[in-house]
Amino acid sequence: MGVSARDVGETMSTLDGTLASVLADRYTANAARVRELAVPLTEKQFWQKPFPYGNSFGHLVLHLTGNLNYYIGAQIAKTGFVRDRPREFNDPNPPSKEEALKRLDAAVAMVIRTVRAQSSEDWSAEYSGVGTNAQTRIDIVIVCVAHMQHHIGQMIYLGYQWKIGTSSK
Repeated sequence: MGVSARDVGETMSTLDGTLASVLADRYTANAARVRELAVPLTEKQFWQKPFPYGNSFGHLVLHLTGNLNYYIGAQIAKTGFVRDRPREFNDPNPPSKEEALKRLDAAVAMVIRTVRAQSSEDWSAEYSGVGTNAQTRIDIVIVCVAHMQHHIGQMIYLGYQWKIGTSSK
């Protein structure tokens, strides 16, 4: 007995919903983890590097915000966002810690809305963006969530360094 077009359609609809739900949950969890890691940091620690190399926690937050707003916002959701990537790492007048986190939350909310709006055809649509070799929308959405995880690992280490006080800065 064969599979009907209706059965395939229902299966795809279920898969689209499951995919959107899993991705939305992952982005939500990542944003919550960033906020959790930021809580013990003072405003100064948030923006200061504990080492002479690398990035501050706050500049990683700006970077993740720019990344999501460009790769998903500008390229898929068509938000019109224009990225200034170098400024994400060296903004001489960064926003407050809370404002930076609110901007990340807004970017994640936009990603979740965009993810939930995708159909099966949308997921496999051709994708292009400066600085990525992602070929489809699903590809870039997964690349971006993995990118968040990577930087969350760095944030964990930065928070640990501030906690143990190995830096006199």
